[in-house]
Amino acid sequence: MSIRHAMLALLSEGPKYGLQLREEFEARTGEVWPLNVGQVYTTLQRLERDHLVESDDEADPGPQKSFRITAGGAEELAGWLHTPPDLASPPRDELIIKILVAVRLPGADVHEIIQTHRRHLVELMQQWTRLKDEEGDLDLGLALVVDAELYRLDSVVRWLDTADGRLKRAAAEPPAPAREAAPQIRRRAGARR
Repeated sequence: MSIRHAMLALLSEGPKYGLQLREEFEARTGEVWPLNVGQVYTTLQRLERDHLVESDDEADPGPQKSFRITAGGAEELAGWLHTPPDLASPPRDELIIKILVAVRLPGADVHEIIQTHRRHLVELMQQWTRLKDEEGDLDLGLALVVDAELYRLDSVVRWLDTADGRLKRAAAEPPAPAREAAPQIRRRAGARR
């Protein structure tokens, strides 16, 4: 998550103090991502250093110092909002790495490992759903965050189900010979050797 760009977005509405930025950030993100006030001021110092925000020079540093976005900051914000994130390479996901390691680990029951994680994810989905049912109508930011998390968790559960099925089929069938196209596909997908 880009705290830097979130601060620019909040400042695009008008000048604000550091503590105000923290409160508004948390409120707008459904209070799911708490933000340390130190992070806010460190981010503001960097934004000021990079000439993306400016502050009241005569005010003392701290809660009474007001910040506002510059033209360069507005341009940076617009660029960030319109630039898709780099999703070309898969992220380093601990669960995926765990399953890949377990597949080759002697004595590891990969199917049980998958089911343990699947149960945990379903429980998390139930918790998020309860939160959405209880507070989703009251807070649009929270509802959007919960929806995103439910879709993300659902996709991980579906991946686990697919992986479990693939592993069961692989155990029942002899491995197919590797095709020569695999390295080319890996390069196209951005995989590193």
